[in-house]
Amino acid sequence: MAAAGGEPSLSEQLNDLSKSASNYSFILSISEEEARLKALDKYLSTRSYIQGFTFSHADVEVIRQFSRPPMDQHFHVVRWYRHIEAIYGGSNEKIEPCKLQTSKGKRAQPHWSSPEGTKPSKLRLYNSLTRNKDVFQPQNGKKVTWYCCGPTVYDASHMGHARSYISFDILRRVLRDYFKYDVFYCINITDIDDKIIKRARQNYLFEQYREKKPPAVQLFEDVQVASKPFSAILNDTTDPDKKQMLERIQNAVKSAVEHLEEAVQKKLPGEEINKHAEKLLEEAKDVLSEWLDTKFGSQVTDNSIFSNLPKFWEEEYHKDMEALNVLPPDVLTRVSEYVPEIVAFVQKIVDNGYGYVSNGSVYFDTMKFDATEKHSYAKLVPEAVGDQKALQEGEGDLSISADRLNEKRSPNDFALWKSSKPGEPSWDSPWGKGRPGWHIECSAMAGSILGESMDIHGGGFDLRFPHHDNELAQSEAYFENDHWVRYFLHTGHLTIAGCKMSKSLKNFITIKDALKKHTARQLRLAFLMHSWKDTLDYSNNTMESAIQYEKFLSEFFLNVKDILRAPVDLIGQFQKWEFRETELSKSFYDKKAVIHEALCDNIDTRTVLEEMRSLVSQSNSYIAAKKTARQMPNRLLLESISSYLTQMLKIFGAIENDEAIGFPVGGNGQNINLESTVMPYLQVLSDFREGVRQIAREKKVTEVLQLSDALRDDILPELGVRFEDHEGLPTVVKLVDRETLLKEREEKKKIEEEKKRKKEEASRKKQEQEAAKLAKMKIPPHAMFKSELDKYSKFDENGFPTHDTEGKELSKGQMKKLKKLYEAQEKLHKEYLQMVQNGTAN
Repeated sequence: MAAAGGEPSLSEQLNDLSKSASNYSFILSISEEEARLKALDKYLSTRSYIQGFTFSHADVEVIRQFSRPPMDQHFHVVRWYRHIEAIYGGSNEKIEPCKLQTSKGKRAQPHWSSPEGTKPSKLRLYNSLTRNKDVFQPQNGKKVTWYCCGPTVYDASHMGHARSYISFDILRRVLRDYFKYDVFYCINITDIDDKIIKRARQNYLFEQYREKKPPAVQLFEDVQVASKPFSAILNDTTDPDKKQMLERIQNAVKSAVEHLEEAVQKKLPGEEINKHAEKLLEEAKDVLSEWLDTKFGSQVTDNSIFSNLPKFWEEEYHKDMEALNVLPPDVLTRVSEYVPEIVAFVQKIVDNGYGYVSNGSVYFDTMKFDATEKHSYAKLVPEAVGDQKALQEGEGDLSISADRLNEKRSPNDFALWKSSKPGEPSWDSPWGKGRPGWHIECSAMAGSILGESMDIHGGGFDLRFPHHDNELAQSEAYFENDHWVRYFLHTGHLTIAGCKMSKSLKNFITIKDALKKHTARQLRLAFLMHSWKDTLDYSNNTMESAIQYEKFLSEFFLNVKDILRAPVDLIGQFQKWEFRETELSKSFYDKKAVIHEALCDNIDTRTVLEEMRSLVSQSNSYIAAKKTARQMPNRLLLESISSYLTQMLKIFGAIENDEAIGFPVGGNGQNINLESTVMPYLQVLSDFREGVRQIAREKKVTEVLQLSDALRDDILPELGVRFEDHEGLPTVVKLVDRETLLKEREEKKKIEEEKKRKKEEASRKKQEQEAAKLAKMKIPPHAMFKSELDKYSKFDENGFPTHDTEGKELSKGQMKKLKKLYEAQEKLHKEYLQMVQNGTAN
């Protein structure tokens, strides 16, 4: 029925709405707001307006008819209204049709912003070409070409060699394994050199002399003759270290001569005389060898003499590098194998106008090179140009005679090719028989392998001038460029207890001797604890620091392994994190960030090891706190920390094997799966021993407890096993190197003996003091001063002094002091008499 005025009734309108609920026009045609809200509520109940809802222009038209927000009784209208309001900020003014999405798709995602992050650090290396830390940028992506000057093999490798090659091994490993560069590493062996020629010749001539077994008289004469030129060299020497070395040799020879003379004069048996003669031969080897070489050196023509010596010492060098865990190079070059390439290299330098021929030798024209616009001589140490002492050392002992020096256009020029004299090995060349100069070998061999430019060139600090500066000049003269080397790295000097180390000064420690005292890992840790480019002092203090650092880390690794061995189910390994875990984890990640920064900063291993030590200290504190609280430390967290530390030590070359955690046990190559194999049996033994000890304590069977201690202290250390007993906690089982445990046992024994000695000494002193006190107590007061006749001459009836030795009466002040002493002794003596009466005086 129609309402008054012809307008349809509300029920009629709702009926019509139900027939066409999808059309908002019915709702908009309702004039009464309350009726309109009811109609809208019913309509909205039939559609989704939350998940995936995209409203249309019609929704906006309806909502614009609201004079106020809908009331709560209209449930669907309220939700619909709030949903639109939330999207458009709750203001009707903001709801404009032009801004509405009218498609039927899902709502668009809000805008996403990427985090700013932190700027990654770049690796910087100290570059001797700039004397600054320069950002390291290889020329070809991640590939790094690297040439390193190798040893001149005429004698045993020493700790100076170790300083350079261990340091470069660490840098190489860090570039390869930490920064993930593809490193191509080339090193040379100098097996043709003035030092080698002279040493080989002298060794050969001296052995010939020794085999002749000269009689004592002949030996006397020869040593006297040989000593004259040796003394002349000593007198002309100005270098204090070299002079000291020569004086040491001279004094040793004089002493040996005197002993042999005395033996001959006393007509001792032939065996005794021969023993003294052999001693003289040994002490005078350098003196005789120099003399023999001067007389007969030019007659040595067998080339095998000059090749056998470097072959022997090269093999020893490789053994030493393997013992030090130094990685082998990708390419090794020997001068003797590259003579044709060296000849061609020299020829091109001459053709380019930077070399000249003089009397069968070829020299590099430093003035011509330096005058060229794109070239500069002595890039590394320009201030050393003109240092004739350094230049002559670079030319070699056999190449600094007056006639040789006169062949040069300038004193600063250096030999590319040397014409061979009698008694020297030689090879054919366009300039006649000769041999390579020292500097040219590296340029030719490196150029053959690495081309016209390399990323890194390495060597010892003392090679900067003239060797490396000459290398740069001749190579850039050959390639006609100014960038033969991009980064020049030089390792620092090595001193021995503060003194300069030098093979030529006979002040050196061989690598083999060093390895008799310390392990390769301990030597490497000592190097890691110092900057690779600074001077390192090889001393007892340095090595003790490395030993203690190794022990500190080793104990941490062993403790973590013990925690990880504790039985736990699959779920139990995931423990709830409390404050201590969160704090240690944050410190762990902070330390990793600092370590990364340190490695980026010229591969600062010293800072890295300090941060690693700090991380271990914090981890130890965490473990101790958890054990005090009788809680199990978090296994996964400690495993992550110890695995990271192990990985860093592997990167540095301080761990050779594939250990997941910690140092290998049992020596190199002897520890594969050793821990996992024997530990279950040791754990059973530990548990059985603990059970036996418990029973022995309850039954008070001390003999069994003593046997248990003997197992721990005497038997197991011999097998490389340590049992650590802790009150109220399970015994900790650790596998440790046998030598380490035996050393610990000896140190513990020494400490106990020292404690015992001090205790006995204290007891003895106490007894002596008590005896002295008792002896003093026995003296009656009237007799105490009568024995001091050197002080007093007269006494009263009580034995109290009245006059001094000169017969003068004692002053009142003196009498007062003596009276106090008298009264104190009177008291002591009464105590003694009381003790006698009681029967307690001994």
